Amino acid sequence: MQIIRHSEQTLKTALISKNPVLVSQYEKLDAGEQRLMNEAFQPASDLFGPITLHSPSDWITSHPEAPQDFEQFFSDPYRKTPSPNKRSIYIQSIGDILKFLKKKKPEDAFCVVGITMIDLYPRDSWNFVFGQASLTDGVGIFSFARYGSDFYSMHYKGKVKKLKKTSSSDYSIFDNYYIPEITSVLLLRSCKTLTHEIGHIFGLRHCQWLACLMQGSNHLEEADRRPLNLCPICLRKLQCAIGFSTVERYKALVRWIDDESSDTPGATPEHSREDNGNLPKPVEAFKEWKEWIIKCLTVLQK
Repeated sequence: MQIIRHSEQTLKTALISKNPVLVSQYEKLDAGEQRLMNEAFQPASDLFGPITLHSPSDWITSHPEAPQDFEQFFSDPYRKTPSPNKRSIYIQSIGDILKFLKKKKPEDAFCVVGITMIDLYPRDSWNFVFGQASLTDGVGIFSFARYGSDFYSMHYKGKVKKLKKTSSSDYSIFDNYYIPEITSVLLLRSCKTLTHEIGHIFGLRHCQWLACLMQGSNHLEEADRRPLNLCPICLRKLQCAIGFSTVERYKALVRWIDDESSDTPGATPEHSREDNGNLPKPVEAFKEWKEWIIKCLTVLQK
């Protein structure tokens, strides 16, 4: 096991920058937001900790890449930002998204993200992928198939019984495909993947500063260790890209966890995909994250 621990000054520079314009921008944040983000370089912080590597197969070891501090994020000429006319994030079932994208993205779409419970193989020669995205086009497709508790079981009902070659325009494979039980762990894993990948579309690269949602993950075990929250450096990047009150954002996240129903039909195999009623939303796995958010709100509202 290896702990990646940066110095206080390194983290402070990564967060605030030495550029006078960006320092001035940071100082204009309200006192609570500065207090929370300053936790990034507090050695005794119980909100944001260092990155821990558990094996040589972890992302940072096997995929070396340069870290991105706030100044690099802010100055990236290729970074896309939402505008008043393009500010919506669309999430589509993959059975619809391929046809949907062939036409065009909606006029107000900043990005379109497709989701499926079918395993994805971009080419015959490839191993599976959790997803693929085009950051320049603002589109992505992601599979949650391997997040289900039964995927690696001998009794997994989603296995293809007979190989069948189809044309790229044949979408019948998506008809009546297997949907496993939507557990809180599957929901947590799916939220991590979606928010991580959408973070990339906003211009956030893989985080190498602190334990963070934007850390890369090479395998499911590493993805499970990754927190659902952004570190202060990545939080500042997202706030710069979108513009939001951190207090109101965190309060909204707590409300989402506390909301007992989901707007998404078909949460379990027993429910028809045409069932439009609200179903219970399993959030047991979000308990620790909710407690973390409440701690952050305490810091923000001192």
